[in-house]
Amino acid sequence: MFNEFPDQKTIDRLKSLYPSGTRVVLEKMDDPYTRLKPGDSGKVIHIDDAGGIHIQWDNGSCLAAIYGVDVIRKL
Repeated sequence: MFNEFPDQKTIDRLKSLYPSGTRVVLEKMDDPYTRLKPGDSGKVIHIDDAGGIHIQWDNGSCLAAIYGVDVIRKL
């Protein structure tokens, strides 16, 4: 289970890998309450200081992918 926030170097790397507008697809999400499922895609809105990758999902959801917990990949 994820229990630490990423350091600034990791945040900077995430921001360079996933700039705003990057299209991504969900591989895995550790959230029992979401309706998102593997294969869903969306567009990165921004990366917050805790490493949350905020995504506007094509199904209308705006749930963030959490660094170290959830898995996304670029399209």
